[in-house]
Amino acid sequence: MQFKMVHTEIHVLDLKKSLAFYKQAFGLEQVREKGPEDGSWKIVFLANDSTDYQLELTWNDGRTEPYDNGGGDIHLAFRVDDIEAAHALHQEMGCICYENEGMGVYFVEDPDGFWIEVIPAR
Repeated sequence: MQFKMVHTEIHVLDLKKSLAFYKQAFGLEQVREKGPEDGSWKIVFLANDSTDYQLELTWNDGRTEPYDNGGGDIHLAFRVDDIEAAHALHQEMGCICYENEGMGVYFVEDPDGFWIEVIPAR
């Protein structure tokens, strides 16, 4: 038996804002979408050419209270080949929320407060 990790799901309050954030910050594009005809919820899968692993964004119409996407204990991580350029982009976006210079990594925060770790290629 063989298992392959395929996606991680997070809930978002403002789907358009989240789609724009993940495209600008990490180059993720929408690859598929599903939901009912009444538009009461939507699931959007994002990916890029670097991996077949996907990020699933779940949006529910009418939700106004922030989600607790892991309570700050769970995060995504992206490895990047040019950490300086990535840091400059994220600094310009104003989304860097924590830096660990000793480890050479930093975290950005998405529009819903979900943390994403950025790791240099080693």
